[in-house]
Formats: sequence, C-alpha cells, structure tokens
Amino acid sequence: MLRSISRRRALIAGSTLLAAPMIARGGLAQGGYPNKPIRIVVGFAPGGATDILGRVVASHLQTAWSTQVIVENRPGAGGNVGADVVAKAPPDGYTLLLGTVGSAVTNQFLYKSMPYDTATAFAPVALVGEVANVLAVHPDVPAKTVQEYIALAKAKPGQLNYGSPAVGGTGHLAMEYFKSLTGIEVEHIVYKGSALVIQDLLPGRIPSVMDNLPVYLPHIRSGAIRALAVTSSKRWFNLPDVPTIAESGVPGYDAAPWWYVSAPAGTPADIVKKLSDEIGRGIRLPDIEKKIRDAGAAPLPGTSDELAKHIAAETVKWKKVADAAGLKPE
Repeated sequence: MLRSISRRRALIAGSTLLAAPMIARGGLAQGGYPNKPIRIVVGFAPGGATDILGRVVASHLQTAWSTQVIVENRPGAGGNVGADVVAKAPPDGYTLLLGTVGSAVTNQFLYKSMPYDTATAFAPVALVGEVANVLAVHPDVPAKTVQEYIALAKAKPGQLNYGSPAVGGTGHLAMEYFKSLTGIEVEHIVYKGSALVIQDLLPGRIPSVMDNLPVYLPHIRSGAIRALAVTSSKRWFNLPDVPTIAESGVPGYDAAPWWYVSAPAGTPADIVKKLSDEIGRGIRLPDIEKKIRDAGAAPLPGTSDELAKHIAAETVKWKKVADAAGLKPE
C-alpha cells in the first residue's frame, strides 16, 4: 500500500515536472507586448479634435490587440502637462502620448520653463493626422485672392488686422510664417477662443482671420465669410475649390498643424515598431479615415522614422518663424 502510494506520488511529481516547461512556454507567449492595459495621454480637454483622434487610435489598438486602451485627458499649458506625464512614465510601451505640433515643436519657443526636453524625452512612434488653417475675410474686404490680400496689406502697412485664438497658437504662427514670406505687416487681434473670433468676424468688426478651418467651414459655405486659401500643402478635402497659400503665389508655404503618437524615451525598439506598424495600418482603414475626417482632420500616416524627420524639419521651420516674429518665451 505504501509502495502504491509512493508510486502514485512519483507519477504525479513526474507529470508536474513534464508540464512545467509547457506552462512556462505558454506564459512567455502570453507575456509579449501588450499584456496589460495601455494608457494614451491627451494633453487637452475631452471633446476637441486632439481628444477625438486619441480615442480613434485607442479604439483601433484595443480592437486589433484585444487589450484595454484607456484615454486619459491631462489638459494644461498647451499640452505640456500631458506630455510631461508621458515623459516621466516607465519606458515600457504602456503609456503613450497623443500629441500636437505644440508639444513636439512650438511650445519650446513659447514657454520659458518646459517640464521636459523636447529633443530627448520621447521616442517617436507614428504620425496620425493634420488639419488645415484657413485665411478668410469678411465679404466687405476688397480681396478675393491671396495676392489681393497681400496687396491690400502692403497698401496700408499695419492697418489691416486679423484675429486668432491665442498668441503662439497655430493660427498666429501660420500668419507669422505668411508674413515672413510675403513681407506684409498685419496686426494680430488675440481672442480667447475661436468662437469669439467668429463673433467679431461675422459682423465685420475684424476684417480677417487665420485659424483652424473646421469651425469656420459652415460660415464659408453659407457665404458669411470668404476663404482665400488654406495653409496645408494640398487642397483640403472638404473645401476643394479653395486654393492653398503655396499655389496662390507663396511657394513652399505649408502650415498645417499635426498630431502624432510618441512614447517615453528608452522604450524598446521592437515595441515602438509594433505600435508604429499597427497605428499606421489602422489610419489607412476606410472606417478610421472617415472618423478622422469627421473630426475635421485628415489622415497623415507616418512611421516612427518619418515622424522623427518631420519633427526635425518642423523644429527648424518654426524656430525661424518664432525668431522672425520676435516671440519671447513666457
């Protein structure tokens, strides 16, 4: 009896030992990235285009990998608060940033104290999308083209003005870039939000605007304001009859704000590649492309290497613009 029990114990022990490598191999297979929830930090409040794009990316990764992907809104300082959260997170691929051109490039020229080093704090993952700014005027303004707007500004230096929602915002910087290439002088009227710009533009209290296109689109279509040009490198998908500034006699002009995904510096290259490949694949899917366009943006897929090159080129461009405009970090 004792011998029988001992033999049975031996058989059980042996089968356990044989099973152990199989369990270990299974555990390793299941332990690949991702094996826990992923957090995408958005540096702006819920409901805006940045938040919508963050949720589009999160939804795709969650579906593709059957892994929970959470969007966390951390607004403040033009996106710097959220970016700083990611910069200081463990570099393991489980905390990502859905950032803007501000957090990647222009904020460093606007904020005296940056909480992170723009050049070294992040591992670029993927480009996601872009949006056009629009140069538009009240119908009473005697300018129907970009060249006529330039001529009007040169005829009355400093007397023509335009509205935008913020000092150092994408509309302001786009106009400063425009000014630097055309030699015009126009006065900047700063508002606390696009809604207030529209409130003064529609009755003609200000003659022109440079700002993100989507909120102005209904007023352009109704004829309440006249779009002269868009700031993107190509004509915009939902305003195809309006030319770009570049094709309107200002060659090389391109000032379309953009979004991207990055991870903390030091994130393993294989994780960065896996994220980059999947995000790029998702952005090209028709249903996701539609969601991005519905948010007023356009898909701009790009690999981690392409994002890195884009950030480098944009940094050179916007530093020149900031210097030419005399913008001082505050």
